[in-house]
Order: sequence, then structure tokens, then C-alpha cells
Amino acid sequence: MGAPLQKMLNSSERIKLLPLTSGVYLMKDASGVVIYVGKAVSLRKRVQSYFRGRVADAKTEQLVTHIASIDVMETQSEAEALILEASLIKQYHPKYNIDLRDDKSYPLIEITGDEFPRIFIRRPRERNPTSIYYGPYVGAHLVREALNIIRKIFPFCVCSPGTTKLCLDYHIGLCTGPCAGKISRVDYLRNIKKIRLILEGKKNELFRSLSKDMERLSQAKRFEKAAVVRDQIRAIGALYSGTRDVNYYKEAEQLQRALNLPKPPLRIETFDISNIMGIFSVGSMVAFLNGMPDKANYRRFRIKTVTGIDDFKMIAEVVRRRYTRLKTERALFPDLVVIDGGKGQLSAAADELKKLEVDIPLISLAKQDEEIFTPERRSPVRLPKDSLGLHLLQRCRDEAHRFAVNYHRLLRGKGFKS
Repeated sequence: MGAPLQKMLNSSERIKLLPLTSGVYLMKDASGVVIYVGKAVSLRKRVQSYFRGRVADAKTEQLVTHIASIDVMETQSEAEALILEASLIKQYHPKYNIDLRDDKSYPLIEITGDEFPRIFIRRPRERNPTSIYYGPYVGAHLVREALNIIRKIFPFCVCSPGTTKLCLDYHIGLCTGPCAGKISRVDYLRNIKKIRLILEGKKNELFRSLSKDMERLSQAKRFEKAAVVRDQIRAIGALYSGTRDVNYYKEAEQLQRALNLPKPPLRIETFDISNIMGIFSVGSMVAFLNGMPDKANYRRFRIKTVTGIDDFKMIAEVVRRRYTRLKTERALFPDLVVIDGGKGQLSAAADELKKLEVDIPLISLAKQDEEIFTPERRSPVRLPKDSLGLHLLQRCRDEAHRFAVNYHRLLRGKGFKS
């Protein structure tokens, strides 16, 4: 979640700090209570609309007078923003979202309480006590699009209970055929659970669950089933990244072979340091998922334990802070950690991971000759300049550098003004 914009929210300079990407914004009052949650195709433009002197209605005018800060959560697609918005409204019950929560004209996603639950988009006058509901959602076309994408990844049944004949949806891969005994109830409910994780915005938990399933199936030598789960992981990545491009699979598989990784690195976290003569030293960590920036999981670090110029110790600090937290939270670890730098930076990061007893594949990428260093090899790995895997690492490294430099500039600006 991004840093709050404290006070003076109508300042054009502060609002310009917001990204132009899609995402969700959480408006808070002076006591830090979330009073409104909204989604946007462009976070900056949407927030700007609240402070232009003209508001749509009296409720919005009242809302604006109570805003003390705003947090933003970037997403890679509008469909993800829609799902995240609804899950946050359900979590926080914001005061100014009450109309959305109570208005029966907005669509909901209903998961029925049948033996093999069905999933529909509804506008129910009364809710079925045996069903589970998600939403409400603003924009029926978006929720329909999101559910269609989800169904292609995790097929589910929409037929009436008691049906025994396989429907067209089964033959085109949108239904798993529970009516004809094509799937067990246990496996069907496992699919439903994963759909619920998507609708609840629990992306990391979903990837952790899928990874465990794939490992379990592989160990049982059920390789066809494991391949299905692998494809689900890839498709979920496409949902969250807003793309269906499959080039990143080729990139990841190329990196796996070149660097002898245990699996293709679909989740990559990259670290960089930025400072001028040791002043306003900052670290950045950018996350890539399936070859695309996963901006909701970007992190920024003010260097706390290092004075002067010591990139090695700074890298050690940010790596220690990042993976201490993930270890404490039992969160999903990346498939690969990339450090911007050479052998020295790599060694500093490797020492911290060893102290934490965290086993994650780790490399560094030196910009001068685009050499890849690994803890296991004395000599660097040099990939061809046209290598897809190298291009993926370069995108990660360049994005981490951009993110670090932008944060450094922000702090310098604040420092020079104080």
C-alpha cells in the first residue's frame, strides 16, 4: 500500500505523486478510520476529481471535508481493482460506501450452498442464507468480464441441481462436469475455494495454495494434473497483470535452464539502492509476476542502520527487512531474488538470507557488462544480448532503479524544503 498523502490533499503537487495506473484508493479521516473505498482506471485522475471545487452531490461534498489522508493500492488491471475494491469494502465497512453496500440495484456474485456450488451474478431482493455473496460491484460489465476470466481458469457449474447430462460448458472447458461424476466433490470444492480467494483479494494466499497443489501432484507423479495447476498459476498471473502474453513463460524457462533454477521464476523480486554521497539513502524492491510489474507489491525502504556510502550494507539491510517480514508473516516467497550490482552486493544479500535461514534462488546483475553472478559459481554467467531471459532481468533491474531514483528524488525534495 502506498504512503498516505497527509493533509493539503488539494495540493496539485501532492496529487501528482499518485500513479496514473489502475487501482484502489482508501480515504481516511483524522483518526485513521477508512471512510471510503473506491476504484479507478487512473488513480491520479480519479483523486484529482474530488478536489477541483465541484462535487457530484452533497454526500461527496461531506466526504471531502472529512478526508485527512489517502492510501492507494495499485493494480495491473481494472478487473483486479474491481475485485479488490469489493473485498476492502467488506473488510472496512466504510461510512460513505453504505449506499453501495445496501443498494440492491448493484450486482453481487453468489456462490450457492449446493453440494456442488454454482456461481452466478445476481441482484437479489433477499439473500439466500445458504449462499455466500461477494460485492456489490459497480459496473455489471466489469464483474461479468472478471467472472468469465475466473471461470476459464477454475471451471464451475451453473446447471440446475439434479442435472445428469453433460452440458456444452463442459465440452468447451467452462465446467468440470460434476453432474456426470467427472470430478469429485473434494476437488470441485478445492476449485471453489480458490475462486473465493480471488474474490477476497487474497492473491498471495492463492499463489501459495496453488504452488502447494502443484508440488503435491508432482510428488505423487500426477504430472498431467500438476500441469493443469501450473497453467492455472500462469493464467492467474495474466488476470492480475492485465495481459495474456505468454512470452514471459519462455523468458522464465530460459532463465531456469541458464541459471540452474529449481523452477521457472514466475515471481521475481529485485532490489536497488539510491543515494548521493550517502545522503537520503533509500532502497527499492520491485515485484514482477509473469514478466509484468506487480506494482501492488512494490516496497520502498529508508536506510536506517547505515551511514555514509556503503552499498553492501544497504543491500544487506533492505534484504534483511524484506524477508524477515515475509518469514514472520509466513507470506509467499519469490521464485528468484535479483540484486542490482556485482559480487559484493550479491554476497551481502546471500549472507542475510543465510542468517534468516531463508532458501531463495539469488543472483545479481552487473550493469556494466550485463554479467549475472550466482552464489554457487566463481565466474559470471553471460547470456546472449538477444536472450529473452536477459531481457526479463534487465526489465526488472531497470524498474527497480527507476523506482529507487523516484523515491530518492521525493525525499530530497522534502529535505531541501525543510
